[in-house]
Amino acid sequence: MKSRGPYRRHSTQFKLQLCQDIRGGVIGRRDAQRMYSVSANLIQLWLTQFDRGELNDEEAEASVIAEYEARIAALERKVGQLTMELDLAKKRMARPACKRLFDGISVCANVSGLGAMIVPDQDGAYARTDPHKHVGV
Repeated sequence: MKSRGPYRRHSTQFKLQLCQDIRGGVIGRRDAQRMYSVSANLIQLWLTQFDRGELNDEEAEASVIAEYEARIAALERKVGQLTMELDLAKKRMARPACKRLFDGISVCANVSGLGAMIVPDQDGAYARTDPHKHVGV
């Protein structure tokens, strides 16, 4: 048998039809293996489930619904997380660029989120100081 590549999922309807055809004598197991590129072990598993009555449409629908609900819940969590991140980014952008603390002193935010102070110098003119720049003592 040749390589089949990645895993495949077969619908319950396909499994039911194949099992009915094999049990009804329409097709043999070996022919089914070749025609549909399905392993003998997988066919045997499906036939066992079919004989026990475990292979039916209602269970398949319940399984699919459970998978969809899990996927929906994961997507809802992701949407909530992204919404919170967007709200936080909007709040950061809405802040004023400079905030006046008291007479003559303002703090301005820069891209890094750290501030620079604007203070009056000895002559009364305003000068910008960088809080991260160390001034000699």
